[in-house]
Amino acid sequence: MRSITKEFPGVKALADVNLKVAAGEIHAICGENGAGKSTLMKVLSGVYPFGTYDGDIVYQAEVQHFSGIKQSEAAGIAIIHQELALIPELSITENIFLGNEPARFGIIDWTGAQMRARELLARVGLNENPDSQIKSLGVGKQQLVEIAKALNKDVKLLILDEPTAALNEAESQHLLDLIVGLKGRGVTSIMISHKLNEIEQVADNITILRDGRTIETLDVSAGGVDEDRIIRGMVGRSLESRFPDREPHIGETFFEVRDWTVQHPVDPTRLVAKHSNFTVRRGEIVGFAGLMGAGRTELAMSLFGHSYGTVLSGTVLKDGKEIKTNTVQNAIRNGIGYVSEDRKALGLNLLDTIKRTTVSADLRRISRGGVVDQAQEYEVSERYRKLLRTKATSVEEGISKLSGGNQQKVVLSKWMFTDPDLLILDEPTRGIDVGAKFEIYGIIQQLAAQGKGIILISSELPELLGISDRIYTIFEGTITDEITADRADPEILMRSMTANVKKVGAR
Repeated sequence: MRSITKEFPGVKALADVNLKVAAGEIHAICGENGAGKSTLMKVLSGVYPFGTYDGDIVYQAEVQHFSGIKQSEAAGIAIIHQELALIPELSITENIFLGNEPARFGIIDWTGAQMRARELLARVGLNENPDSQIKSLGVGKQQLVEIAKALNKDVKLLILDEPTAALNEAESQHLLDLIVGLKGRGVTSIMISHKLNEIEQVADNITILRDGRTIETLDVSAGGVDEDRIIRGMVGRSLESRFPDREPHIGETFFEVRDWTVQHPVDPTRLVAKHSNFTVRRGEIVGFAGLMGAGRTELAMSLFGHSYGTVLSGTVLKDGKEIKTNTVQNAIRNGIGYVSEDRKALGLNLLDTIKRTTVSADLRRISRGGVVDQAQEYEVSERYRKLLRTKATSVEEGISKLSGGNQQKVVLSKWMFTDPDLLILDEPTRGIDVGAKFEIYGIIQQLAAQGKGIILISSELPELLGISDRIYTIFEGTITDEITADRADPEILMRSMTANVKKVGAR
């Protein structure tokens, strides 16, 4: 890609970017949120067609003028976006061949499609019935279906945008091994990721973007490339610590959950939360650790307005008094906020602006006589935009135009505006670069310093260990352990995350 420049109204997303990828390599692209990584890949794959950008794409020694994604796919380029492009109600087979169904005499050959689907699933190491609906699969397995879909199109260049962002460590490693295996079969990969340890593990070369410009390309085989070196290129400075310094001031217990039991919304024989008990103190950051599917998100959503499953039993107390959290409105009015794991499906209206989104969870705060005070709406949203350093030209900008990390900051702003006593953060730094993570950790710590209680759900153990005061572990819906920060380490956490044995008291 030569001298690629891409502009949106009021924003130059890419400015004279250059990228050179050799056949058969794994090439990583790193940069802070808003650096232009996803935009560059959308240019390459034809999502932004020829004529909407300046510069040249030279692929297999020919200048390409892709008019759309169909044309780039025909050339052997496949892109897997951070938000997976699968239809939940359709089967694995139907998703793999969607728009590309094998046919005989104008009739879809489903028998042939199923046989081919089994072959593709075997190639990506996914042992699932091709008739299974996508919605029955976890995110890690859905990611493998996306890759199987790409392999069906005889992919030569595979683009993966944050492929492991939603995966646990085991699923991430399986996917990385698969990418390396594809390299052995001649498939070239371009991978965007904020997980620098994974990039260091599999990449041959790393191109760093900053503010829409190419900064440098690092040759991993030459040595001297580690996480600190990549961070220095990304943020333009060394990051001495991944977590801000903090001296916690923890008060009394103010939030308590007793005997919380929740039934799965589809399978009544399955409990996603089993007689859960936990507490949160004022000024405390309480981590929740568990493998994918352990029930962390289900527990949080069921507490916040009974938004998941059927609550069979349980009591929620705040300041020693029972409160009702059976609706989202009641949860908010009782001082609970929830930053959801899936920001695009559950946290945002992508058709809205930053301004409207920031105030959307509690319009009463900026209304008089039932009418929104637009001046106050602007002032509030602008204050949070500056506080969280959200990259946008103004608060009138549409949510859909923001990078994933900046969208996450808007979600966080929305719940901070409600001034909750308890803020539940479900994977708050997913898909966010190290610099922005540091900022969000600082905001979390500031909220705790104000006496608020924080529940932090995260799949990243270093994150939980870095900022939590206490950590609960969950296995198959059961809270198995309670570990204080001074005793916690990855081995202890993993042991409690993988064993259904309740331990009494904190270690």
